[in-house]
Amino acid sequence: MDSQAVKARLAELGAMVEARLQGFADDPGAPLRLREAMVYSLMAGGKRLRPALLLSAASLFGTAADKVLPFACAVEMVHTYSLIHDDLPAMDDDDLRRGRPSCHKAFGEATAILAGDALQADAFRAMTLCDLPAERVLAAVREFACAAGSFGMCGGQQLDMEAEEQAIALEELRHLHALKTGAILRAAVVCGCLLAGAPQRDLEAFGRFGASLGVAFQIADDILDVVGDTATLGKPAGSDAEAHKSTYPSLVGLEESRRLARAHADEAIAAIAAYGGPDADFLRGLANFTVTRVK
Repeated sequence: MDSQAVKARLAELGAMVEARLQGFADDPGAPLRLREAMVYSLMAGGKRLRPALLLSAASLFGTAADKVLPFACAVEMVHTYSLIHDDLPAMDDDDLRRGRPSCHKAFGEATAILAGDALQADAFRAMTLCDLPAERVLAAVREFACAAGSFGMCGGQQLDMEAEEQAIALEELRHLHALKTGAILRAAVVCGCLLAGAPQRDLEAFGRFGASLGVAFQIADDILDVVGDTATLGKPAGSDAEAHKSTYPSLVGLEESRRLARAHADEAIAAIAAYGGPDADFLRGLANFTVTRVK
């Protein structure tokens, strides 16, 4: 699948996710200002990559989108909470997110923290709304919780903060990114498979796909922080260098970073080479698209 088809499919899946997210966002139960802060960040745009991965993996194994859509939305809610917290002064201290003031700049730090906390908790509530066998939902919740917590994204963020102002080895950087970025991307794919009841051998293949995609995606992000601009990125360009973070370009240079991104994308594609159909084609195309944007 070529880049244009990938972008079209991403937009289609993204629209489906956003329609359902709007329903969660419109729930009047939360205090108004808290809800406004949550909606401000949740509906700020973005590619909706992670829910698209989940929806496509589930579809590939015969489970319709409406069955897993609450879980896909939950994945995006957790991703959004992580962005809110990443932008806080105590973390990355970024004033822009997706081309507009970050949540704490628009609503204050305390409300931004609560908005992130609430999105995370509400996400796990949303996961339980899937109309699927309870054992499948439980297995997916367990998988995703592990990827989002101290063994995954949060652990990676801690390592990222500890690595500021110092040069770390490439293997340490790879481990950091596997937790901070790769764990959620991998979990999105694997959870789609789990919700669809896929066999173990397929879980392993798509786990390899997600892990390799996560590395390729992070290397591409590192490159874009160097060669992109604030208007295109929707966040401050050059922020990694300003924070003195170790990145792939800072450790191995831009050209080697591009080569590594391509290699990991190819690993992702190879992991699911045996699978046919439009969903597998889309996933392979997505891996390719991840790195073609930084040529």
